[in-house]
Amino acid sequence: MSHPYSRAYSSPWACTTQPRSPGSPSRLIVASISPPPPLKHSFQLDTSPMADTTTAPSARRTELLELAYGYVRRHGLTDLSLRPLAAEIGSSPRVLLFLFGSKDGLVRALLARARQDELALLSGLREQTQPAGLTAAGEQIWSWLSAPAHRTLLIMWLEAYAHSLVDPDGPWSRFAADTVADWLDVLAAAQPASERGTPDGLARRTALLAVLRGALIDLLATGDEPRTTAAVHQHLHP
Repeated sequence: MSHPYSRAYSSPWACTTQPRSPGSPSRLIVASISPPPPLKHSFQLDTSPMADTTTAPSARRTELLELAYGYVRRHGLTDLSLRPLAAEIGSSPRVLLFLFGSKDGLVRALLARARQDELALLSGLREQTQPAGLTAAGEQIWSWLSAPAHRTLLIMWLEAYAHSLVDPDGPWSRFAADTVADWLDVLAAAQPASERGTPDGLARRTALLAVLRGALIDLLATGDEPRTTAAVHQHLHP
């Protein structure tokens, strides 16, 4: 709006003169005209939160996540680079960043996907072992851990486990701690109810988990399945 004292200023009250008919005097008509909205309303930015399109589920996002999951199982997570990943799965770094928000967002999604596999495994083991006892549970778990078909998945788990220890605030946050809790729950379900809630029961399943985890790291490092299996069996059948 123009300044009131400028020539361009027009009052919110507009005066018009109605044309007179022959023989009739002119009449002055005063009409109220609403003023234009203040500038701050006309040019105010819309600060309402935008929809989070980076995490919204979509068929394309799910498809690319599955492809990326297969990629990191073959190549690992440590040196993950968006450009070669995108080239292999038929996408582009720009699309991946749009769908997952950032590289860390993609890593979090991949770890969540790996956790789905872990929880599915643990659910099956929980159904098979309760309450079969720690010895039977240990044998079943080691049979799964030592199977060659699971080697690439377990390498990725171990990689994420180690990363969560050295980078606790990164996308790997709490992966190791959550994994320990998950496996202890499975072993607890295998114990008799009278033993499960006791300090000795907790110590026994913690010791078995430590043996299984140590034997797994050895197996992944050396590939020596007979030796590591013999060590596990010696612990289970002293």
